[in-house]
Amino acid sequence: MEKTLVTLAIRTSKRAEKIKQELERNGIETSIQNINADVPAVGVGVRIRIAENDLPRALRIVEEVEKAWETQKNVKSKEQTFVLIPIDFADFVQKTIDFGFAFADALKAKIVLLYVYSVPPYNISTFGDTNIYTLSNSDQFRRLSTMAEADRQNFENLLKKRIAKGEIPDIEFNIELVEGVADEEIINYCKQHRPRLVVMGTRGRTISEELIGSVTGEVLDASVSPVFAVPIQLPLANIEDIQRITFLTNFDQKDLIAIDALLDLFENKKLEIFFLHISEKQQQWDQIMLEGIKSYFSTHYKNISTNYKIVNSQSNTAAVTNFLAENKIDLLAFNAKKRNLLSRIFNPSLAYKMVLKANTPLFVTHI
Repeated sequence: MEKTLVTLAIRTSKRAEKIKQELERNGIETSIQNINADVPAVGVGVRIRIAENDLPRALRIVEEVEKAWETQKNVKSKEQTFVLIPIDFADFVQKTIDFGFAFADALKAKIVLLYVYSVPPYNISTFGDTNIYTLSNSDQFRRLSTMAEADRQNFENLLKKRIAKGEIPDIEFNIELVEGVADEEIINYCKQHRPRLVVMGTRGRTISEELIGSVTGEVLDASVSPVFAVPIQLPLANIEDIQRITFLTNFDQKDLIAIDALLDLFENKKLEIFFLHISEKQQQWDQIMLEGIKSYFSTHYKNISTNYKIVNSQSNTAAVTNFLAENKIDLLAFNAKKRNLLSRIFNPSLAYKMVLKANTPLFVTHI
């Protein structure tokens, strides 16, 4: 007699495989079925199917397994839940601090403010038409370190006053000083400590726009943590004002994971998401993949308003910039491929270009 199969649960492919292994280890025959059989490339959700008479025992096993996973996840998240805000005392951008504290409050996270200062390897003295180069000495290093520490203390007092006035949330914070090159040290800090989110400004007042843009652009290209880039000219006052979001998609499964990371920042908030795919020429496969994403979101994110658009253009930057302006978008988000140093130098990424050109906040992941 043929067994009647029932769906035990719907999980991601990775988690479903682990559940299948645990069930079969307990003698329960298990099969996995892709939900989006017509569009398997976007089918991150899969069904776990078992014989109907095994259902009571299987439910207990899955409940125990997932409870153990959740405990491990909570322990891990407590260890790593902090928001990193790189700062420059000489070029303080209040809006970056405001958004950083607001996101930390939403994520129930602590805050680390990172200031990177540099000691020049040599000094230049001019006598007439002659430049004389002398190596920096330990006295100069101590002087610059002392100045950085004094700036740190002043900045800490400023933040405490703003917290006392209710201007920013009362969140535990720490200011760390590091000597080195700004983009390198920020990227290395992210690799070592894995912040939940990095919040950075994209332009400065006392330093050239190109320099500030390049630091943020390098971090956007290489950070292992999600980065939220705040333009200094941003008209929005707080995260509550972010309601219309464009997500650039290449129909990759990793895009769906990136979207989950994005929605974690705006939990329980009313959002309208525009899915935008840019292609040099019209292809029938793009439309098929877009239908798969529509199906996925209509099932998993019923409370979010979604729109879908395919644009044919030879220039990604121009197409994105026009779309943002035409649709009054509050935030541009996408998952960027990890790139090596040479490719970043000779072929600047979309994230890097948008930092220099757009006044729209960016949310970039590398999954």
